[in-house]
Amino acid sequence: MDKFVIKQWKNSENHKSERCEIKWQMEKDLVNSGDEGAESPRKKLKSDTGGGAATEPLPLLAEQEAVRGAEYSWRRIRAEGLDCDYTKLFTKSEADEIFVQLEKELEYFSGDLTKVLVFGKWHDIPRKQVTYGDLGLTYTYSGVTLAPKPWLPVLEKIRDRVTQVTGHMFNFVLINRYKDGSDHIGEHRDDEKELEPRSPIASVSFGACRDFIFRHGDSRGKCATHRLEPVKLLLGHGSLLLMKYPTNVHWYHSLPARRKVLAPRVNLTFRKVLPPPKN
Repeated sequence: MDKFVIKQWKNSENHKSERCEIKWQMEKDLVNSGDEGAESPRKKLKSDTGGGAATEPLPLLAEQEAVRGAEYSWRRIRAEGLDCDYTKLFTKSEADEIFVQLEKELEYFSGDLTKVLVFGKWHDIPRKQVTYGDLGLTYTYSGVTLAPKPWLPVLEKIRDRVTQVTGHMFNFVLINRYKDGSDHIGEHRDDEKELEPRSPIASVSFGACRDFIFRHGDSRGKCATHRLEPVKLLLGHGSLLLMKYPTNVHWYHSLPARRKVLAPRVNLTFRKVLPPPKN
């Protein structure tokens, strides 16, 4: 099975979306190259260093494996306690059509549901947010309890494709819209008590390509006890990142601000939420 390592891009972000497509094509060529049993060529792929506010260097040293699927080319992302799979879920034309529908049909939260409680203080969320899902479910994080709106046909279409490809069922989706690179989300883990234990989270992205960074919990801050390099990915238009157990036990993830990104991005994280306990 072919293996490859992702290093850093030295270029700026000006053509990040274009590079995402080039990078994906390189990965696809690598997966499909060579005869069965023959030694496949090794290529060095690179990830964008990003722009905007100063950040520490993010060399991605996690070894990744190219995996052949029946219809999709998967990239397996592995590090200590990190277990994720990445693929191009929709063609560009499909992704373009879905993105337009999402921009027209999604109705984002307003008022108090646009705030989160952090260290005892309420803060505005630096992005738009909404949840959709099965009737009767609730999801609580950062002091806010969210009840999902009824499924839309476009969301069911995306969910059904995710289920078809992964074999996992999902009853809830949290949607974040980033108007440009100034919108972001800080380091966090999706470990809320309402989530079904060991169930994966499926993250589907449309629109602008953005950096997505994993950082091991024991490697955070000045008092870090375990030195593991952050793992940095580029999440492209129409892509799927499947975060599997125990990723959210050990690793935090974030979407940092990137001021040179001018286009919007919509991200959908499909989850399996437990029904509320019966009285």
